[in-house]
Amino acid sequence: MHLEIETPKPQGVDAVSVLWTFGKCLGALLPVYLAGYYRVSTSLLVFGLMVYTGWKHSREAKEARLRSAIHHNDNEQQYSDMKMFKSKKDLPAWVNFPDVEKVEWLNKILQQVWPFVGQYLEKLLVETIAPSIRASSTHLQTLTFTKVDFGDKAMKVVGVKAHTENERGQVLLDVYISYVGNVEINVEVKRYFCKAGVKGIQLHGMMRVILEPLIGDVPIVGAVTMFFIRRPKLDINWTGLTNLLDIPGLNIMSDTMIMDAIASHLVLPNRLTVPLVADLHVAQLRSPLPRGVVRIHLLEADDLPAKDNYIKGVIAGLSDPYALCRVGPQTFTSHVVDNTVCPKWGEMYEVIVHEVPGQELEVEVYDKDPDQDDFLGRTKIDLGIVKKSTVVDEWFTLKETKSGRVHFRLEWLVLLPNTEQLEQVLQRNKNLTVSSKTSDPPSAAILAVYLDKAEALPMKKGNKEPSPMVQLSVQDITRESRTCWTTINPEWEDAFTFFIPDPRKQSIDIQVKDNDRIQTLGTLSIPLSRLLSSPNLSLDQWFQLDKSGPASRIYINTVLRVLWLDEENIPTSSTEAAGLAAGFSKIRPQQTSPDPSFATEGVLRIHLLEGQNLVPKDNMMGGMVKGKSDPYVKINIGGETFESRVINRNLNPTWNEIYEVVLTTLPGQELHVEIFDKDMDMKDDFMGRYAGCDPNVVVSLFQWYTLNDVKSGRVHLVLEWVPTVSEPDILNQVFQFQSRQSYHNKAVPSMALLFVFVERADGLPLKKSGKEPKVGAELVVGGTSHKTTVCDRTISPQWDEAFYFLVHDPREELLIVKVSMWVFIKGWTLPIGSLVVPIRELLSEPDLVLDQWLSLDGASPDSQILLRAELKVRHTLDTPSAPVPSLPSIPAPEPEKAKRVTATEMVSGKVPEELTEEPSPPETLPTHTNPSPSFGSEGLLRIHLLEAQNLIAKDNLMGGLKKGKSDPYVKINIGGVMFKSHVIKENLHPIWNEMYETVMKPQAGQEVKVELYDKDMDKDDFLGRTLYLMCDLCLFQWYTLNDVKSGRVHLVLEWVPTESEPDRLDQVLQLQSLQSYQNKAVPSTALLFVYMDRAHSLPFKKSGKEPKAGAELVLGKTTYRTKVCDRTNSPQWDEAFYFLVRDPREEILIVKLSSAWDQAIGSLVVPIRELLSKPDLVLDQWLSLDGASPDSQILLRAELKVRHTHSYSHSQTSTINVRNRMCHIVHKVHLCHLADALIQTEAMPDVVLETRPPHTTPNPSFGTEGVMRIHLLEGKDLVAMDKLMGGLKKGKSDPYVKINIGGVKFKSHVIKENLNPIWNEMYETVLTPQAREEIQVELYDKDMDSDDFLGRCVLTGQLYTWYTLNEVKSGRVHLVLEWVPTVSQPDRLDQVLQLQSLQSYQNKAVPSTALLFVYMDRAHSLPLKKSGKEPKAGAELALGKTTYRTKVCDRTHSPQWDEAFYFLVRDPKEEMLIVKLSSAWDQAMGSLVVPIRELLLEPDLVLDQWLHLDGASPDSQILLRAELKILDSKMVELIGQGTLPCTAGNCGQVKLSLSYASKEKKLTIAVHACRDLESSSKDGLDTYISLMLLPDKTKATKKKTSVKKRDLNPEYNERFEFDLSVEEARRRRLSVSVKNSSASFRSSDIIGQVSLGLDYSIFFYGYILLIILNCISWVALEFDLKEEAE
Repeated sequence: MHLEIETPKPQGVDAVSVLWTFGKCLGALLPVYLAGYYRVSTSLLVFGLMVYTGWKHSREAKEARLRSAIHHNDNEQQYSDMKMFKSKKDLPAWVNFPDVEKVEWLNKILQQVWPFVGQYLEKLLVETIAPSIRASSTHLQTLTFTKVDFGDKAMKVVGVKAHTENERGQVLLDVYISYVGNVEINVEVKRYFCKAGVKGIQLHGMMRVILEPLIGDVPIVGAVTMFFIRRPKLDINWTGLTNLLDIPGLNIMSDTMIMDAIASHLVLPNRLTVPLVADLHVAQLRSPLPRGVVRIHLLEADDLPAKDNYIKGVIAGLSDPYALCRVGPQTFTSHVVDNTVCPKWGEMYEVIVHEVPGQELEVEVYDKDPDQDDFLGRTKIDLGIVKKSTVVDEWFTLKETKSGRVHFRLEWLVLLPNTEQLEQVLQRNKNLTVSSKTSDPPSAAILAVYLDKAEALPMKKGNKEPSPMVQLSVQDITRESRTCWTTINPEWEDAFTFFIPDPRKQSIDIQVKDNDRIQTLGTLSIPLSRLLSSPNLSLDQWFQLDKSGPASRIYINTVLRVLWLDEENIPTSSTEAAGLAAGFSKIRPQQTSPDPSFATEGVLRIHLLEGQNLVPKDNMMGGMVKGKSDPYVKINIGGETFESRVINRNLNPTWNEIYEVVLTTLPGQELHVEIFDKDMDMKDDFMGRYAGCDPNVVVSLFQWYTLNDVKSGRVHLVLEWVPTVSEPDILNQVFQFQSRQSYHNKAVPSMALLFVFVERADGLPLKKSGKEPKVGAELVVGGTSHKTTVCDRTISPQWDEAFYFLVHDPREELLIVKVSMWVFIKGWTLPIGSLVVPIRELLSEPDLVLDQWLSLDGASPDSQILLRAELKVRHTLDTPSAPVPSLPSIPAPEPEKAKRVTATEMVSGKVPEELTEEPSPPETLPTHTNPSPSFGSEGLLRIHLLEAQNLIAKDNLMGGLKKGKSDPYVKINIGGVMFKSHVIKENLHPIWNEMYETVMKPQAGQEVKVELYDKDMDKDDFLGRTLYLMCDLCLFQWYTLNDVKSGRVHLVLEWVPTESEPDRLDQVLQLQSLQSYQNKAVPSTALLFVYMDRAHSLPFKKSGKEPKAGAELVLGKTTYRTKVCDRTNSPQWDEAFYFLVRDPREEILIVKLSSAWDQAIGSLVVPIRELLSKPDLVLDQWLSLDGASPDSQILLRAELKVRHTHSYSHSQTSTINVRNRMCHIVHKVHLCHLADALIQTEAMPDVVLETRPPHTTPNPSFGTEGVMRIHLLEGKDLVAMDKLMGGLKKGKSDPYVKINIGGVKFKSHVIKENLNPIWNEMYETVLTPQAREEIQVELYDKDMDSDDFLGRCVLTGQLYTWYTLNEVKSGRVHLVLEWVPTVSQPDRLDQVLQLQSLQSYQNKAVPSTALLFVYMDRAHSLPLKKSGKEPKAGAELALGKTTYRTKVCDRTHSPQWDEAFYFLVRDPKEEMLIVKLSSAWDQAMGSLVVPIRELLLEPDLVLDQWLHLDGASPDSQILLRAELKILDSKMVELIGQGTLPCTAGNCGQVKLSLSYASKEKKLTIAVHACRDLESSSKDGLDTYISLMLLPDKTKATKKKTSVKKRDLNPEYNERFEFDLSVEEARRRRLSVSVKNSSASFRSSDIIGQVSLGLDYSIFFYGYILLIILNCISWVALEFDLKEEAE
């Protein structure tokens, strides 16, 4: 069938119509011009204009009536239907329709039960929802529901439709609901005087109800599933403050936000499932598999309206259309096609269909504009029709517009549970061409993942439970689950779907993270190929998490379904139509057809190493003295020329440079090498040449070449032919080999060759002139670029040209293709489009080849280019004939003996026979090691070098006339192991306190040799020795030195046996932490014995030979090496080693295998902590090697033995007990008789742990202080001290204030030339509540020489606001004192910080939020000084800019201070306490950092314990008590109760003073002034202030000030008194109103007002209060402290 489609002529600009419009405008303006020219009266023009306007209006009205009649006639049938018939919901109950049935009986039931539903919902709101809202935020703690009424209008069910064509086992219902309720809900937040509410809700929509599964038992239905297929319509009527949400624009926003919340639970793909029976698999019902997938081909549109007009509609334009496609929550937007009403998109989308029938494809077409896009039409397509027809290829008419239609091809893809059609699907998708750059590639399958739950997730840092969430990733798409809060056994029950282009190559990556998205709790990767081999293509099981806890696992159900288009059921007509729609463009080849020789080249690598015996060309002194040369080399081969760098003044230069050239395998390409001497002025001198080597016939890989045409000289070259292969697996080997090479010319050897064949392009845009372009292409990779030829004029140029590029790193570089238009004058300056191909994408292509049509960016949508990009990796066949060129010292082989390999053999992959070896047959390997019976029987000998006495003085002074001292050190030799102590300067009684350890077998007769020497500059002097056998060993003894006059040394030797008991490890580590030594030695806790047995299947060397394998074992700083075996890939060592282990939980054993220690083979890492979980602490098995081949393994035995713990005691026990303990220490040395000698000797040092107090015991008065805040406000009537004109004229003063309280002094800033200064400064000092400190205030005038006195006052008991200055004629100062006690309540911190942010002072003081009290008790086990003496310890405490120092204790390593300090803390969440210990402030001994925020988590905000010191010995600790107390300002209570607002007004300020005399029961209020009152009048306001004590119904307490005329800053200075008791004052509130006396009766007379609680005016100390509400923003309070104290 031949289908002809008539394409309408696009609208354009008609020249005749433009001229006609211009003529009409000219004709309209001509009478005006003529009237002005002939001076005609303007009244005539006005009259004519009125006549024309009336005629135009009458004509337009007639045309409107005519259009209305025509429209009414055309839609007569629709109009009559709309007017004559009622809607279904208004029809009587007995009227039925075939699809939707009315259920009036259900509406009657709902109406009957609706009041009880309202009662339940009211109870739910008040008892459940309201408390949760109040607990969610401190700002909503006063929220209450004042009224909850769900009205008497119940929800109605308009109709129910039952679907009978669905599958058996379920009942499918569509319920049409309508709710127009008279709901009234009012909410009030008392703290902010905020009221809001809802009055009326409307909800209309269609809800689908599925009853499944159907079972043969009561209740017949297993579960009920409910959801909305489309979003229901919602309309809410807001009241109160939320009336703002009814503003147009905001109402849509608010309803949309609520609708989003509903959609997250009840709109597809979300479902609400209610199980009715137990043991039901709810997951399958809540997240079922989709019904299918629809592939949407958006092809084109036709006859769209033109929306772009020019010159206000005078010139008609076109449109810039784009389409918006939506299926449920899935939305797709096409690209914009400019200037057309017949766009061609050619895009493809894939959507998941959950419910059919029901879901629809909604299409909207818009015109793209800079401001707001114009609507072009919409249509809807029922996807149920697509399911029945399999393929729908039709034009769909747009609605709500005059004209327009859209062409779609819709394909229904079935979900197959098997892989029988997978290959066919992949092949079909590969042939499917998607022209648009915005479309994703077609999918071959769909992956559904149901995330159920996890168990035993690891804890967070600090042993806190995490809040886990899951990130699921497939390729570049990542989805996130919801967060389960504070649990290690989360249950997510979330479902996700992914489109899979190729399930054979992709995998799903799962990461379990904490809700901060930073800490990973576990990972899991599942290759989708595993699903392909699973039954029913699904996995429903537990998975063990990687990088997680040992028992951490996750339960996931993954289902894969292949997407299959059943073409057999497609009607023939649809197929032909689809072929026609897709075939608007001409038939073109799908792949390139390059020449057979394409991509057959290889790389010739030329290594220029050195030259020898070159001819000297630079002569000196006119040729009388021979000089040298400045040689450089030129190499020419295959048309490429390379030039080396110049080596100055050298006849034997070393270049070490590399060059690469791409060559074919054709013979006849010779290598030409020439050497020149570089000269500055004249022509470079010739120094010889070599020519004649054909690299493709035979490559001499390493040879010296003699230079011709000169007397002497030769050059050293290495020529290496590098063939290429299409094997991406060897890329890592090439990269690893390349990283070890470096050259002087900084050349980087290439890793691959990229061959590009550019065949043709199609659909290129025309030039602006309408002509076809002359097109050329430019290809760029890195710094290399090539250009094609320029084709003749055509939009489908064909080049058929091939290029190649050297690629240094395929994972980073890009291929850029630029297609440009040729301009004869300018060249390629008009770009058409471009294409970027990351070379790494070729690594995932079959055979590393990309051969297809690709879209051009920046061109028209159908502009494409056909090219073939083929990547070939350098072949890493390293043979003995390919030495490493970077080692020129390797002796060169003779030319006749050099191995030669033809390039043809290398290209074809043939390897000479002498380079290949037969693989050895597999051998039977042992499963475990077989070490010697004595393996692991060693123990540990620990030597404690304590001190020495009475050593000989070897350093003499004054030529021997005066005896000096010695600088002694010790050498200890036992079993061939040597230890050496540090040197003690100028001391005959040195104290070393050092410890050494050595591993020995328990055998007697071992010799121990101890020698002492005096350290000198030249040769050390001998101080004595002692020599004894192990059988004579005494464990704790003074040893007399031999061969000298005097001297003895004090040693302790301890034998430490080992055992395989991991339970003793904690005791050993605890004992280890208590020991410290001067040489910083850490006692070992265990011994690790390693037996290296053998390895197998080791990889070959790069040269192809078997390795000479050796193993290197590393643990900490200890390293051992095995012997090097002969060449074999299965070496056998049979060697044993041991290691001293400090902490088995932290250290790791590293085994590195290499060939003769120069070429790495593989490695192995064994954490020692893994041995703790093994039986008998032994690991004996084959282990895989990292970095080697997959089957490379090593057999070893790692055996851990923990040190045996024992204690020493000097209590007066029986001799038998002491002897038994000593025998236990040395039982493996068989020296029990030495214990008898021990009892006879002097007492052993007591190593029993001292008893330390676990907590501090500070004084009871510790931490009882509070803060006194002093607010310095202003001064008045100060004395003028600065005289002018020699005292004839009075000047002013430069006042400042000094305040002294309790020895703490404060000084204000200087106010220049002012007798009424305003300081507004604040100071803080710490005082005890019982302290009655005298506050001295002095004022001075700042002068250049000596400051003048301006007066003083002393504050003792009475703290009035204004204080009169003494000893001067006049002056007073305004002060307010505030006492701030402390509390241990961390929940008040946020309110205190909020108050802090509201206050600002001129001296930039920041009010403190807390007090930190620190009690320094003691320290223990501090390290000795460098001189060996005990330290004089002192501690320095710093917090912010405050620093304290403790006293310096006498020499001891356990000082005790018992001192207390305090710090003012600005922000406990940011600051930190730093404690630094030092010896007499000159030698640091350790430090401690305590973040203050950690105290907020402690009980009662107290940290009282021993803490480790950083930078000291491991067992150095300090005992302190850090106690944080929050400042309990009364202003915080005002904030908490809403009395002190946090938002500033803009009406002005008022200043008040309040004082209360408790004895007279009288409240005095002084009204001072107002500032910055707001007024719209320039003349000011007539203001007065009204005061009233509330509640007061009779207005008996109402008082007001006088009226101040036309003043925005009025001053009143009036005082009012009120008689009321303390109890009555606590119930009253002061209402202050600033009013305008000249206000009219239509306007309000109140300028601003505030209400102030009087209960906060009766405190022990006064304080300043900042009120910000409407007009009032500052109130100063003052109190009669004397009377209140009484």
